[in-house]
Amino acid sequence: MQPTKIKLIDKKKLLIIWDDGNESTLELRDLRKQCPCATCLAERDKQSKMYIPLFAENQVTVKAINQVGNYAVQITWNDGHNSGIFEYNFLKIFSEKTTI
Repeated sequence: MQPTKIKLIDKKKLLIIWDDGNESTLELRDLRKQCPCATCLAERDKQSKMYIPLFAENQVTVKAINQVGNYAVQITWNDGHNSGIFEYNFLKIFSEKTTI
């Protein structure tokens, strides 16, 4: 599954159009909460299941999106965080979980 287009909508959502014609819309706040980098994973592991992360506006605003090979995108957030590599498979599965 490969995206044919990735676009920011109103600085709050990420629209992905997949090569099968399906579309996914992801809330940037939800995506940041699931950052797959080692630092964010370790932070989530330290917290209890009841922990709700709170982010400032600059932490959920996208500065840039760059393609990584042909399997992922790297999102640079306005607070400078950019170590999360979001694989296309992860984005597709995550979008399906958030629409249920």
